[in-house]
Amino acid sequence: MRGTTPTRRAAALGSAGALVTATLIAGAVAAPSASADARHGKDRETRGATIAAERAAKAGIDWQDCPADWGLEKPIQCGYVTVPLDYAKPYGKQIKLAVDRIGNTGTKDERQGALVYNPGGPGGSGLRFPRRVTTKNPLWTNVSKAYDFVGFDPRGVGHSAPISCVDPQEFVKAPKPDPVPDSEADKRAQRKSAREYAEGCYERSGEMLPYMTTPNTVRDLDVIRAALGEKKLNFLGVSYGTYIAAVYGTLYPGHVRRMIADSVVNPSREKIWYEANLDQDVAFETRWNDWQDWVAKNDAVFHLGTTRAQVQAKWLELRATAKKNPIGGLVGPAELIGFFQGAPYYDSSWIPVATVFSKYFAGDTQALVDAAAPDLTDTAGNAASENGNAVYTAVECTDAKWPTSWKKWDRDNTRLHKNYPFLTWANAWMNLPCATWPVKQQTPVNVKSGKGLPPVLIVQSERDAATPYEGGVELHKRFKGSRLITEKDAGSHGVTGLVNPCINERVDTYLLTGKVDKADVTCAPHATPKP
Repeated sequence: MRGTTPTRRAAALGSAGALVTATLIAGAVAAPSASADARHGKDRETRGATIAAERAAKAGIDWQDCPADWGLEKPIQCGYVTVPLDYAKPYGKQIKLAVDRIGNTGTKDERQGALVYNPGGPGGSGLRFPRRVTTKNPLWTNVSKAYDFVGFDPRGVGHSAPISCVDPQEFVKAPKPDPVPDSEADKRAQRKSAREYAEGCYERSGEMLPYMTTPNTVRDLDVIRAALGEKKLNFLGVSYGTYIAAVYGTLYPGHVRRMIADSVVNPSREKIWYEANLDQDVAFETRWNDWQDWVAKNDAVFHLGTTRAQVQAKWLELRATAKKNPIGGLVGPAELIGFFQGAPYYDSSWIPVATVFSKYFAGDTQALVDAAAPDLTDTAGNAASENGNAVYTAVECTDAKWPTSWKKWDRDNTRLHKNYPFLTWANAWMNLPCATWPVKQQTPVNVKSGKGLPPVLIVQSERDAATPYEGGVELHKRFKGSRLITEKDAGSHGVTGLVNPCINERVDTYLLTGKVDKADVTCAPHATPKP
């Protein structure tokens, strides 16, 4: 699945749309440190990355007003950083990565450099990050005095040599088949469409696919650091962005100044990416149950039942109705999962999802159609959804070796579905293109501390659906001197964006002073949504 804003396929994390959820994990060759590898000439990609960074440091970035259709108001500025498609060939084909920034709001003396952000995915764009300043987001007031806020579109995403796997209007067409198979024939049809999707990625974006990996995104990030004129990187990664952080900290430990990993992808090589997605299915069910308990507690508002079992019965009733006759001709079970998965993902979706659910049973079906059906007139949004899903698939499939045996997929997902039915099959079909992926699959980086890595701040909620809690614990083990902040009894994805003073104050202190607590910290949960 994925890890940012629910996207459009049937399980994902990333750009915009309405799908399922995925997390990311990946890698290539682990280098003890970039400079050591370059010295010994061991690794052509490491050498190529050093060459590209030196070139970018000389070139800098030609900042201009952002293109009108990017939706980024002044004084945010935009530009491009040039990187090699293949770091083993630093003088070969180049691609341009879109970056944006807003200067620090404090004085020259207060400035501590650039803070670079990635929201997750794979497939998420970071370009909206500087808008935290223009929209006066109160959580970021103190930090923005000290830092320029810098966002970027990773390779393949948005305005950075975007890739595609299928025509966007076809991609969003609805209703899609029910992800939960009734028969072997249903499974065969899903397997065929997964294989065709993988083939479509190769037909439309074959030149890019072998290089759509987390280690290459990490090398790109180091080139961006150099282009910004920064000796060391300050980085905030959320969801899949934490895997970028983990791999960057491994390959470039001496280039890190401050690093926050928020809602952590489990960086273990064994988890990236097949097992990580299975873990997600379990965690989504847990958080789905949490949401149903909350809906039941607020039965006076939503009228969907006073117990979790009653709310679940309503969900199953809605699902069965949509399967028989898609609502508004467009919303079947796949579209329902695309919309309802927002609730286990983010607490901010609890009220909106419950409200639409409640309206449906009060006789208002249009609210559900508006929320869950594709809008074929929104061609830009549909292209963004399709692109986000293409990048999600390309990175996860290329990053690591996936099982090629259908028997294994079938056995694992059939077993999980029995107890964790909400997301399991939707997530399986979303990831199944990786079983027939047309380019060489890599070996993930062995994430670990290297010389010069400063304390990394890890923030994780205990009941996160998209990136289960164990991921934060695993990264904490691997990065010596890191600190783990646990948000207890909470499960929203992306903790640093929520109001919780116990966390917000520590994030500010770390980014402004570099100081972390003497030991790991457990914080009480942020406020539960009130309908």
